[in-house]
Amino acid sequence: MRKPARRKPARKKPANRLLQLGIALLAALAAAFLIPPQAPDSFQAAKRIARDIHGERGQTFYCGCAYQGNRVDLASCGYRPRRNAQRAARIEWEHVVPAWVIGHQRQCWQQGGRDRCSERDPVFARAEADLHNLVPAIGEVNGDRSNFPFTDRLSASPGQYGRCGMVIDFRSRQAMPPEATRGAIARTYLYMHERYQLRLSKQDRQRYEAWHRLHPASEAERRRNQAIACKMGWGNPYVGEVALWRCGFGRLGEVAGSALGIAGSLAEAALRR
Repeated sequence: MRKPARRKPARKKPANRLLQLGIALLAALAAAFLIPPQAPDSFQAAKRIARDIHGERGQTFYCGCAYQGNRVDLASCGYRPRRNAQRAARIEWEHVVPAWVIGHQRQCWQQGGRDRCSERDPVFARAEADLHNLVPAIGEVNGDRSNFPFTDRLSASPGQYGRCGMVIDFRSRQAMPPEATRGAIARTYLYMHERYQLRLSKQDRQRYEAWHRLHPASEAERRRNQAIACKMGWGNPYVGEVALWRCGFGRLGEVAGSALGIAGSLAEAALRR
């Protein structure tokens, strides 16, 4: 007796051509609306963008003083000028990792210092303009800190600047930041070290890794990381992941995000057909 012939399994129908065209159209629409970010190429350009990111009103990094525009409300945080009241009253954009640390061992620095590096060394210029390394600080604190390294082992207690928790030891040339800022400082140092191949001693790395663990990134720090990523094209991985597809402006970003979502759903549907 002859065995009944096996029925061949039905072939899956190829994805509908219109569906494929729809996916391609939506993906193209999203790509058109997502404006590729351009990292600033100079410190001056970076400061302008940093003002937009942090806003006209905010808080200074080390001392938590309220500021508006370029003026600091010293009474809002109990800040007392150490010596330079005029500089204390204004905002300056502080390099958490000082420009000296970034550039002093580069050839351009030996030939003419920071200005020479800014003009002639593109690697230094990019690092100097990295928005992840810029924070709004009281001008006097920025000047006093200079290029001193951070530590948590100074015997002095806060009080140099009133209720601001920053401590600067001019004799040992070290700065001890308030605990609330140590996590963000650590994540900035670790990021800059990896991004620009900066030297970091074993002791400093251990300190910053400990600060990173002890003081996790806050929601405000994560929002700042996302905002900077939208301007530069990448985030600080020590702070957390960023979503570059969210970097459109206003309704454009919403349209692009929706288009990408619809395209993804259509692609999944096509694969199931």
